[in-house]
Amino acid sequence: MRCVIARFPFDLTRAGVLETMKGVKPEAVTEDSVTIGRRQYPVKQVGQLITRQDRRDFSAGEVVRAMTRLGFTCRTMPTPAPAPDLSPLQRASAMLGTSVA
Repeated sequence: MRCVIARFPFDLTRAGVLETMKGVKPEAVTEDSVTIGRRQYPVKQVGQLITRQDRRDFSAGEVVRAMTRLGFTCRTMPTPAPAPDLSPLQRASAMLGTSVA
């Protein structure tokens, strides 16, 4: 499959990605991830290995689109819900582990 990542065309195949990632230890997943085999890799790690480019040269979205088209499962980390506004007294009580009504 032909795809463009960081303005460069790549001919990627599912088998080629599996071969490239064989034996590679996954880094800690903190954002978007792709499941390859039984392992979950950060998309930036996968993108760096399959394109041989610096991670700053491409976006996670470009790699997610390419991996999805190749049939891999991609996951996006949900954005955390905003913390409720607490008064200074409530914040201090929460830090101490007590509750203030």
